Amino acid sequence: MKLLKNNFRIGGNVLGRKEAFLYQTLGDNMVKCRLCAHRCRIKPGATGICRVRENKEGALYTLVYGKAIARNVDPMEKKPLFHFLPGTLSYSLATVGCNFRCRFCQNWEISQGVKDNIPGETILPEKIVEEAIFYKCQSISYTYTEPTVFFEYAYETAEIAREKGLRNVFVTNGYQTPETVAMMKGVIDAANIDLKSFSDDFYSRVCQAHLEPVLETIRNMHNAGITIEVTTLVVPGENDSPDELKGIAEFLVSISADIPWHLSAFSPCHQMQDARSTPAEVIHRAIEVGKKTGLNYVYSGNLPQNSCEDSVCPYCGKTIIARSWFGVRKIDLKEKSYCYCGKKLPFELS
Repeated sequence: MKLLKNNFRIGGNVLGRKEAFLYQTLGDNMVKCRLCAHRCRIKPGATGICRVRENKEGALYTLVYGKAIARNVDPMEKKPLFHFLPGTLSYSLATVGCNFRCRFCQNWEISQGVKDNIPGETILPEKIVEEAIFYKCQSISYTYTEPTVFFEYAYETAEIAREKGLRNVFVTNGYQTPETVAMMKGVIDAANIDLKSFSDDFYSRVCQAHLEPVLETIRNMHNAGITIEVTTLVVPGENDSPDELKGIAEFLVSISADIPWHLSAFSPCHQMQDARSTPAEVIHRAIEVGKKTGLNYVYSGNLPQNSCEDSVCPYCGKTIIARSWFGVRKIDLKEKSYCYCGKKLPFELS
């Protein structure tokens, strides 16, 4: 297969059934999935909310193991991860399926594109790692859709990747159970977690999920030693009030003031075609809220002529990483993660 940088590559139909991790058997051949916070109770012949985990005669199976719907080579900054391996390439992988129903999903064609015949192209973990090395990637990112729903595929790929010296990244909605995060410890190195709102009403109404499990995952991943960055897509009239943005910032500061917070501008898509695009000034105001609340690293995304992508030392004000869109123009650290002012900063370089 020929990889296209910064473009999806869609495959055909193949089989991909494998017994799932993290489930328990109940009576009458029922099973309970323990992978995500929905904790679906699934009848024989039915699937969970993700539509890619099926109860077959009292055992739970993933339907997407080895069935890639998209794979690509991306800059790490596209995840976005700004503090983990900046300026490197990451091999990006997805299957169909998601455990959310976000009305503004930018990748809805593949996240919600689950039908009777699950689409995907056969590629097993060993081959993925081979391709990542061939394309000079330093990591593999499980991304585009929700990697939790293809956890078995991601996990086994990640184990092989680590053996070959590659790092592993989750780009996720953060709806894992504590049991799943415990399995990720020592296997997944970094994660960008979407904190879509600080309102449970928003999560329920717009995503068909809840807020608290996401907050729990952010805490759990941080405690597990997984490098985390957080992204919020700012939607006018939905999650852009100063109080809500301050709530997010205060929550992050309560864990660590060094957690990077990415603020992205919304563009109408999927089921929110009639909503307004986010003006640049709204993003800039949100950045100020984050900084005033005490976060050391607040970034904007997907804005033209963006001046808020650079990393600046919070102690001396020196620009230590200069960026342009998804590219790194300059890394100016004294050694590894030390600024010239002598302070150690939360960056992991290649």
